[in-house]
This record gives sequence, structure tokens and C-alpha cells, in this order.
Amino acid sequence: MDFLLNHIEALIFCATSPLKIQEMQRCLSEMFEADVPLEDIEVALEKILKKYEGDEFSFQVEKIAGGYQFMTKPSYQASIGIMLKQQSKKRLSTSALETLSIIAYKQPITKGEMEQIRGVNCDYTVQKLLEKELVEIKGKADAIGRPILYGTSQNFMEYFGINDLKDLPTPKDFSQEENQIGQESEE
Repeated sequence: MDFLLNHIEALIFCATSPLKIQEMQRCLSEMFEADVPLEDIEVALEKILKKYEGDEFSFQVEKIAGGYQFMTKPSYQASIGIMLKQQSKKRLSTSALETLSIIAYKQPITKGEMEQIRGVNCDYTVQKLLEKELVEIKGKADAIGRPILYGTSQNFMEYFGINDLKDLPTPKDFSQEENQIGQESEE
């Protein structure tokens, strides 16, 4: 029975979403080339749930959305939150921010159009933004040579904490009057 328990643990650990008992059964039955009874899986799951209840583990197996998934225990939420915040705030270079701004406001846009606005070659910067998955290829333009069109990705939304492109500041948010330091008008 321990061998079954270990296989179920491994399946749950590797699953990217909650793993249902039926999915476990199909996988285990194919692996063992024999039917694995649901009752055996349920007994093993109960043992796994109890095993990870102890304080010696920072995670546990939770039943979520009809399946099972490893989750961090609530008492570790603060440290994980800090780590995720630090990872998500990895700084972008000035050129990357400039290029990303152009893409966000002008999308879909070709690299040539970005370079025309910035006045410099954008190959390296666009490649880095693609690697960070902040921008993605949206298709090809109908222009000569069919250049690639770029736009922002879902990760862009997460990175900047917005729900929709409409949440981006508009040019009027940067009006000269509000952002100038200096003379006050006399009345």
C-alpha cells in the first residue's frame, strides 16, 4: 500500500491543478497495467492528508475543486508573499520600460514602428520583453514583408497590477498643469 501512497503523492505533487481521484485511477491503472480500485486510492489519500497535517511540514494536501493539490499552510503566507513580491518587481531597464510603454499604448505594433518612435534599434529590448513574457506576438501586419505585430500579455497585466488595458493612465493624467513645480498664479 505504501507504493501506491508514494505514487499518488508524486502525481499530486506534479499536477498543475487539483487532481481528481478518477484521473489518479486512470494514470495508476495504466502504469500498473491493472485496475486500481477507487477504495485503495481513497484510503491512500486519507493517509496522505493525515501525514501532512503535522507541524513538521510547511505544506499540506487540500481537497479543492473536486481534486487534490499541495498547498502551503496559511502560517507561511507572509514569507511566500514577500518572495513573490520581490520576484515580480524585478526591475526593467529604462529602454525596456520605454519600449513596453510604446507597445502597451500602440498595440498591435511592429518593431519598425517602435524603432521609429524611440529612434533606436529595439531588437534586444523586444527579445528581453518576450523572454520575460511581458509582450507576445499578436500576428503579422498586412504591410510589405509581413512584419510581426507585438502586444502586451497577461503577464504584463499581472506585473503592473491592472485588470484591463483601459486601466493604463491616459495622456491627460500627465497634463502639464498638475505636474509642474514652481510659480503659483496670483489672483
